[in-house]
Amino acid sequence: MLRVLFILLLLLHGVIHLMGFVKAFGYAEMNELTLPIGKNWGLVWLLGAALFILGALFFILKKETWFAWALMGILVSQLLVFVFWADARFGTLANVMVLLVAVTAWGQWRFNRTASAELKNLLQTAVTDTATVTEAKIALLPLPVQQWLRQSGVVGKTIADKVRLTQSGTMRTTPTGKWMPFEAQQWFAAIQPAFFWQTEVTMMPGIFLVGRDKYENGKGHMLIKALSLFTVANAKGPETDQGTLLRYLGETVWFPSAALSNYLHWEEAGSDAAKATMTYGGLTASAIFRFSDDGKFLAYEAKRYYNRKNGATLEDWNIEADPTSYKTFQPGITIPTRLSVTWKLEEGNFTWLKLEITKIQYNEAAY
Repeated sequence: MLRVLFILLLLLHGVIHLMGFVKAFGYAEMNELTLPIGKNWGLVWLLGAALFILGALFFILKKETWFAWALMGILVSQLLVFVFWADARFGTLANVMVLLVAVTAWGQWRFNRTASAELKNLLQTAVTDTATVTEAKIALLPLPVQQWLRQSGVVGKTIADKVRLTQSGTMRTTPTGKWMPFEAQQWFAAIQPAFFWQTEVTMMPGIFLVGRDKYENGKGHMLIKALSLFTVANAKGPETDQGTLLRYLGETVWFPSAALSNYLHWEEAGSDAAKATMTYGGLTASAIFRFSDDGKFLAYEAKRYYNRKNGATLEDWNIEADPTSYKTFQPGITIPTRLSVTWKLEEGNFTWLKLEITKIQYNEAAY
């Protein structure tokens, strides 16, 4: 609805500017405009009309750079407001309304362009592996992990060295906070572990957050901006590195062949669980994977840093899979598609993320 209203605003603003052109060239009487308009100024009115209408057209077509036309239109329009103040002064209000949306769109375009450059660098440096997962390769892993890999369908298939997926779901920032819908894209490299996650979160109609979380060369960096303009989180450093390493490790449930990676060491932790220790980029962290009797991944438990006002504390961080959400994706890999993420804090459990995988691609199809 807001999108439609904004399109109508751009078009109406353009039509109003067209009236100045019509009056200047004497094509029709425009009683709403009382000041005389010369033909040269009439062409300026026409230019303003064209810019706003083009902005509306590119906005309808969902072109990222629609804002450029609107911003040029605002400059022309505001010039006309100053010159023809008595007739055009109320155009300032429309210009301010368009400006607010256009500046936000510019911020989103700039954020996306920076994120695209970072992603391109990650994809270009990703290492390819054409090896196949075999029974011999998984034989030395703990029995629950062997059963998981067989159940997931990776045995006999090429190792997943590249992965791309699409997510949707809800998240919140405090235990009593409002659940906010989000959409996200995520890319993984598995041989040299890395991921790149980009999301847009709807806080309320017209108000949104954009975010990018990445793990590359053993380092993590999370950046979140309100309306694509105002930084609300910019986390990096040793605690973030540990957190993104653990996130990567937990999300290998979507590409189980990563269990064979040389940066992972597995130990049995009971008949239905295994402890994975990941060492990469000078950092080591461990987590427990829990499985069902038939080898399906059920839960992931780790100690991860939780941000607090007085400094981060090491807390229990859990990922749980919906056991009814398993689906098989090409080339025959079976994974859980619905998961929730919970902090188990002293003051109570805080489930902050619920997501669903709607699409996943492996290897060449992913990039």
